[in-house]
Amino acid sequence: MHLALLHPGAMGSTVGQSLVDAGHIVSWLPEGRSAVTQARAVQFQSFATLSDLINAKPDGIISVCPPAAALATAQMVANALAEAEFKTIYVDANAVAPITAATSAEWFGEHYVDGGIIGPPALQAGTTRLYLSGPRAAEVARWFSAGAIQAIALSEGGLTAASALKMAYAAQTKGSSALLMLVNAMAEQAGVHDALQAEWALSQPDLQRGSERTAARIGPAAWRFAGEMEEIAATCTALGLSADFHHGAAAIYASLADLKGRSDVTLAEVIEMLARPTV
Repeated sequence: MHLALLHPGAMGSTVGQSLVDAGHIVSWLPEGRSAVTQARAVQFQSFATLSDLINAKPDGIISVCPPAAALATAQMVANALAEAEFKTIYVDANAVAPITAATSAEWFGEHYVDGGIIGPPALQAGTTRLYLSGPRAAEVARWFSAGAIQAIALSEGGLTAASALKMAYAAQTKGSSALLMLVNAMAEQAGVHDALQAEWALSQPDLQRGSERTAARIGPAAWRFAGEMEEIAATCTALGLSADFHHGAAAIYASLADLKGRSDVTLAEVIEMLARPTV
């Protein structure tokens, strides 16, 4: 099969690699992408434009992009498909609210498959799952017959169940990480950070040990997590639940956006950035 991937970042490139491992041809659009992204995509076939890619009639298109770009990417693909008078499966594997996914689904009709990725970039088997929902979810799951990613078609929850599951999972994991960083910053500003760390070492050693690791892990991706928190907030609002917590988490991650791509982020640096006055 020929499958198109938009766009192979840290996560998307491992999705593409799993498809290659399963024997598929994977294509992408290198124009305007960074040298780092291009290095990740050397095993994929490149096309100059989206029109060229669609004219090659891929069996499916998978979108793995930052949440804020998900709708624009879906609309761009839908318009290009309409112009080419060609239809193919569109897998929206982005961290977006079900209401956002439903908007994209309107543009693709029966060819839309909702997706939600849980886990880190899939560098080894057993770490990362791609949940899929919609009438053609099982068909897409079969694309991943090999490789590190485990694809799971959901049988309950409707068309946007995969996005709902992703939002619920990330609401806890990334939400609690934002809270942990905020608590560290609060204690530092109050002059009790050392005392808090000492107490955690006695009563909650996972928090004491995990603060530094959490800072190093979330710092480089905080710019992306901010949009994900807003999508979670939108999910809560649509379900009649309070969105305040995740709006706050979005603000925390947004304040760390300058750490994008860094590999040497420390807890002290995160605390300092969170303590900056907001404009």
